[in-house]
Amino acid sequence: MFRVIGILLVLVVLAGGAWFWERWNFGAAGPPARAGASETVVNIATGEKLSTIAARLQGAGVISNALLFQLGVRLRGERALLKAGEYALPSMVSMNDLADILISGHSIEHKITAAEGLTSQMIVNIVNTDADLTGELQPVPDEGTLLPETYFFTKGATRKTIITRMREAQEKFLSRAWTARAPGLPFVSPQDALILASIVEKESAIPEERRHIAAVFLNRLRLGMKLESDPTVIYGISRGYPLGHGIRQSELLGATPFNTYVISGLPPEPICNPGKDSISAVLNPRTSQDLYFVADGTGGHAFASTKSAQDRNVAHWRQIESSALHPKQ
Repeated sequence: MFRVIGILLVLVVLAGGAWFWERWNFGAAGPPARAGASETVVNIATGEKLSTIAARLQGAGVISNALLFQLGVRLRGERALLKAGEYALPSMVSMNDLADILISGHSIEHKITAAEGLTSQMIVNIVNTDADLTGELQPVPDEGTLLPETYFFTKGATRKTIITRMREAQEKFLSRAWTARAPGLPFVSPQDALILASIVEKESAIPEERRHIAAVFLNRLRLGMKLESDPTVIYGISRGYPLGHGIRQSELLGATPFNTYVISGLPPEPICNPGKDSISAVLNPRTSQDLYFVADGTGGHAFASTKSAQDRNVAHWRQIESSALHPKQ
């Protein structure tokens, strides 16, 4: 009887010791990251077994004992809670904290930026060549249908998903801006607004000017004047890529569907993907009687309501250009 009790006591002591040993080791600091780094990046694929995850963590030097990690996770009933993803794991992270990180699902966020004014072809090229995205190369959507912004994603996201997000974001923003538009605008549809916004986007990189530039174009549309926008000429020739030279007189007179020196009204479609500021500018423009603008030499534009005032502004700009080409010795 005493022998049985003694054996039981020994087993209890051993079990208790093993319990304390497991808890201590599971919560103890892990090995330092290799090569003096502050973290180790590990990718956990969807559907991976716990044994595979543990082996990958040990192989990356994040933990020193894959079996102990498996045991600790199972004892705590956390196996089903571990999430796939790409993780930046801190140097010397304990197995306990490591399990919490994998349960949280806080994967590394990657980002892709589509700048305002890029064409759909340019944006799709960025998406299709991003090494962190997966899936088939995407076709080029209609011009103006992608909202320029920075989009965050986790490793493994598909190119199709990113393009879909860009398209849905543009549809949502344009719909909201159209609903809140100023009265009396010469637009038949949101598409008309998008077309003009794309022209405004290419005419100025200064956000504070866009509502003024939008007002100029809207005034010209109301009066039946041609828009005479240089970026539309360029788009008609090269689909938005730089010409490699200044616009020639022959190109200003060249008949393309986009050349607003030749056609009346708006081009048949946008010439780029305009950002939120430009869309908002054409739907809530500045109040102005101006019909003209030209570069002022400071990166902005000088505006005018009459042809004579515009001619003076152009002459001033020509002087600035000439001085830049032929500086005084």
